[in-house]
Amino acid sequence: MTTNTAGSVARQYHTQQIHYLRKTVGFADDGSEVTVGWIPEGALIMQPISGAHVVTAFDAGSTNTLNIGADDGNDDPDEFMTLGALGTVGFVAADEGATGLFRATADTEITATVVLTGTAATVGEAEIVIAYIPDNDG
Repeated sequence: MTTNTAGSVARQYHTQQIHYLRKTVGFADDGSEVTVGWIPEGALIMQPISGAHVVTAFDAGSTNTLNIGADDGNDDPDEFMTLGALGTVGFVAADEGATGLFRATADTEITATVVLTGTAATVGEAEIVIAYIPDNDG
């Protein structure tokens, strides 16, 4: 039956498996809040396997960092990662909530913001990965 009600935009497979969001950000994204994707209501974020893989080190003059958060009504842009270092190639684990657990109380938009200061960056690329487990055991 058609209800004319939009369904969820969150990514959820019908089988029990770890889900993920992946989004590339670069030096040109400095200061912009980028949507990584949506997780469904009841999903649990898996930390510290969530974070950012720096593919090409960012080269701004002073600060090369990344915030990752949730736009879930609390609008906490660094709920999962606060000023994660982007100046060196490698994986930077989400550093917030390592002793706690994030459970989405509604479909939740995950966002990321590149924060660069000093001399303008000319290179830099990172792959954000958010691993989560949806509530599909019912």
